[in-house]
Formats: sequence, C-alpha cells, structure tokens
Amino acid sequence: MYYIDGEFEQWCIADEQTPDDELQAALDWACGGGGADCRKIQVNQPCYLPNTVRDHASYAFNSYFQKFKHKGGSCYFKCAAMTTELDPSHSSCHYDFIP
Repeated sequence: MYYIDGEFEQWCIADEQTPDDELQAALDWACGGGGADCRKIQVNQPCYLPNTVRDHASYAFNSYFQKFKHKGGSCYFKCAAMTTELDPSHSSCHYDFIP
C-alpha cells in the first residue's frame, strides 16, 4: 500500500457479491455514457483476458473512477463496485492509478 500526497492509492473494482447482470449494466454505462476508457478490454487487448463480466467491469469501473474522482465521480455504480488499496493489475493488464 502506498501513500501519495496525503491519500492512499485506491482502485475501483467490481464487488464480488454483485450478480453478473448488474455488473453488465454498470459496465455498459461506464463504457458508454460514463466516459470510461474501455479500449483495453476489447478482443486482443491487454485486459481482455480473463474474459469475464467481473474482470471487464473492474477495469471499466477503475477507468471511470480514476478519470473522474477529482470531479465528483465515485466508485459506486449502484452498489456494484468497491474500492481497494491492492493494485488489481495482472500480467499485461495495468490498472491506472491517478493521484
């Protein structure tokens, strides 16, 4: 865990207890009207695998959260998401953290 400029590093990920249909709806919003950058979860991109709704939602939720957290955006997604201080990046898939 790192402490930068008076705040802990935080990422936004899908809540383990949220059903896939709710995650899919939140994912669709995040990648659509929400403004998240979802290019890395497309086929043949670094965050496509594992190809699960939960993994793709986590990436999209974090993209949205990092982009908008200083402008009033939250990691809520109708209770489908939660923050973590453990970097969720894996293999070639890097989750952004913007201080």
